[in-house]
Amino acid sequence: MSLDLLAPQQAAAERPWMHPAAFWQSMTDAVADVSGPVGAVHLGALRYNALDMAVRAGGVPIRVASKSVRVREIVDATLAIAGYHGILAFTLPEALWLAQNGHDDLVVGYPTADRAALAQLVADAGAAARITLMVDSVDQLDLVDGIAAPGRRPVIRVCIDADASWRAPGLGHVGVRRSPVHDVAEVAALGRAIAARDGFALVGLMMYEAQIAGQPDHDGAGDTVIRWMQRRSGHELLARRAAIVDALRAIAPLEFVNGGGTGSIELTASDPSVTEVTAGSGLLAGHLFDRYRVFEPAPAAAFALEVVRKPAADIATVLGGGWIASGPPVASRQPLPVWPEGLHTLGREGAGEVQTPLQGESARALKVGDRVWFRHAKSGELAERVNGYRLVEAGRVVGEVSTYRGEGKAFL
Repeated sequence: MSLDLLAPQQAAAERPWMHPAAFWQSMTDAVADVSGPVGAVHLGALRYNALDMAVRAGGVPIRVASKSVRVREIVDATLAIAGYHGILAFTLPEALWLAQNGHDDLVVGYPTADRAALAQLVADAGAAARITLMVDSVDQLDLVDGIAAPGRRPVIRVCIDADASWRAPGLGHVGVRRSPVHDVAEVAALGRAIAARDGFALVGLMMYEAQIAGQPDHDGAGDTVIRWMQRRSGHELLARRAAIVDALRAIAPLEFVNGGGTGSIELTASDPSVTEVTAGSGLLAGHLFDRYRVFEPAPAAAFALEVVRKPAADIATVLGGGWIASGPPVASRQPLPVWPEGLHTLGREGAGEVQTPLQGESARALKVGDRVWFRHAKSGELAERVNGYRLVEAGRVVGEVSTYRGEGKAFL
């Protein structure tokens, strides 16, 4: 189907998700005739999130992180909104597939060692012109040259992934473990090595500040420390990123400087050295993004599971549910039961592979065949569990879109 996020909203103008009882009842009514587990996207909430992120970016273009969506129609509809351009793909096979389906501004967000996909890239001049590879070492260049030597293949576009973590005095490394190049000298040395290699073109820089973008700052105990860390890290990064950009622009005419994520759009967009920000999780809004101060996404994506038994008066067991998000094995990575209110998983079972017992006073009213709504912790990973999403607006299903899984694709 053709999904238009700029179409006039049919739902109530006052943001229906702000009234949970009515909102989740309307979602339940909308999918009442759909059997089994069902994934759903509320179009009004998706539209709100997409437009809100564009406003937060303040005119700086947003590159859509496809890993946080994994639905082509939703990505395409988002890219049709002013303020969005290009895709940050998560694997090279995915980028090749998207290029075959008409996309022409694709950056692979992570280095690749997929020799079959690289062989396909170097054999296709059109794809090579549309796709930019991510590198943080000459080893990744060697891998490409080992597949096809310069002169026997198109020029390969590359982007340097520079480490945006904070090396804090007394604390050490604060952030995720990504690139081995961190300071100006290290990044510039890699830039010169790329520029000196035949068959490659250095076109971009990416610096993802995970310790800011991916770290909630409104999560209870420890918030003061987290906000202090993010302020200090942000100040350090603004200066270091600007110096890195200056050094690289003296080596090659960069087409883009990418940074950020859903949780740091405002900060990253305020950096004059950045030409674009990346975001994707904020579109479907997994529940991990409920705990940020500066923005409040709408619950656009959710899934409903059916009650199949009642082992106790205050326990209702749904079929399935063990859709755990990636990351550290902590409670926040579990799917969150959101309706009926007051349900929680059992400490010794959690969300199970084939069944999930839910306890709480509201479980007493649940009967076999009733539905419980959950929100996934991370936005894109839910798409690996369902073949498609029902699109809901104004209390009814108005369409359906296929996930990557539904299109027969399992990229990672």
